Amino acid sequence: MAARKSAKKSNTSKEDLLTFYREMLLIRRFEEKSGQLYGMGLIGGFCHLYIGQEAVVVGLEAAAIEGDKRVTSYRDHGHMLACGMDPKGVMAELTGREGGYSRGKGGSMHMFSTEKHFYGGHGIVGAQVPIGTGLAFADKYLENGGVTFAYFGDGAANQGQVYESFNMASLWELPVIYVIENNQYAMGTSLQRASSTPEIYTRGEAFGIKGEAVDGMDVLAVRDAGLRATEYCRSGKGPYILEMKTYRYRGHSMSDPAKYRTREEVQKVREERDAIEHVRELLLQGKHASEEELKSIDKEIKAVVNDAAEFSKVSPEPALEELWTDIYA
Repeated sequence: MAARKSAKKSNTSKEDLLTFYREMLLIRRFEEKSGQLYGMGLIGGFCHLYIGQEAVVVGLEAAAIEGDKRVTSYRDHGHMLACGMDPKGVMAELTGREGGYSRGKGGSMHMFSTEKHFYGGHGIVGAQVPIGTGLAFADKYLENGGVTFAYFGDGAANQGQVYESFNMASLWELPVIYVIENNQYAMGTSLQRASSTPEIYTRGEAFGIKGEAVDGMDVLAVRDAGLRATEYCRSGKGPYILEMKTYRYRGHSMSDPAKYRTREEVQKVREERDAIEHVRELLLQGKHASEEELKSIDKEIKAVVNDAAEFSKVSPEPALEELWTDIYA
């Protein structure tokens, strides 16, 4: 795979580069294994993979501090892993097992971890945006200095509740970062055909919300933008919008043949803009790691993912009594 043409040497430390490499590779290998298990019939329902978009959540988690919150859509496995949730618990939930984060009842789209301040995984398009706004309201009310990352896609950016949330967040100067993961195609329609504004981050201008577009395939650019946004929010200036220009390599979900784009287009992005390959080249160019060391890291991560898959297979299915827990009435 060729390195991206615009790759430059970075002043980021060796330790940070290796951390980014490990975390992005964990997400990719985990998602590849999830795709395999889905094909084997071990994962039911919907399953949306994060392959290609790894730099977005890994870069932003590098800008987060303890106590910050995150909420996202149904393409959520990468966000769980990046904030430190156990791959075993995530995979067990995917396969509907008792050892999963929602005890096997949430599946791919509905997992939570109060310990890691991860508030879902939401199946309704755009539903997480007002929830994230509410989390930020709580932070402001409690004066705890926390920031909420509310992730949504380019398709969800056309939902009405997004703009209701923008209005309230701006009005009350809430510490929320709206992260638009613009992977170009929403559910299957290109942004050019679905949006009257080519730059989605500008949608906040009517509400006085500052925003910027970011190369979402460059984890260093994402981290730097995340630091700018968190500083802005923590200083009491209100919400911030980050439009991450990213790209998903797989279909919208496992049932999507992705016929709305060519294989050549996907391959071109893989060869020229792949986020993991970018960091790999920086590590090799800076002599921070050898080819053998990077292969060893990949081997370690594959072992972690395989252990998670095995754990999910041996974890029991939830008891029938679980049908009556965690419900309102």
